[in-house]
Amino acid sequence: MLLTDFIIFVLSLWVGFEVISKVPATLHTPLMSAANSIHGIVLAGGIVIAATAHNLVGYILAFVAVAFAAMNVVGGYVVTGRMLKMFKRRVAPVPASPAVEASPNGKASS
Repeated sequence: MLLTDFIIFVLSLWVGFEVISKVPATLHTPLMSAANSIHGIVLAGGIVIAATAHNLVGYILAFVAVAFAAMNVVGGYVVTGRMLKMFKRRVAPVPASPAVEASPNGKASS
């Protein structure tokens, strides 16, 4: 059983590396949100592992998996938000109108 789980783990690492390495650099920013959704699936898998654990080692591994997956999801969305802010147009400052001085009696003078 442990050998089967280890083989699945190694295959998932290999497939993940192959998929990510084939994405061109120009597409990484738009695809980050989709990748964060995939990490949400990893988070759900960690929770399922925690539910089926029957010993201390299983609980610890499940906790570590859930913690890392949660950090990855939250951090990914934070980074995506910062990247998308870079592409927003900044509002140009409104040029100041010539100052109109007010006299002490409340009437404007030019």
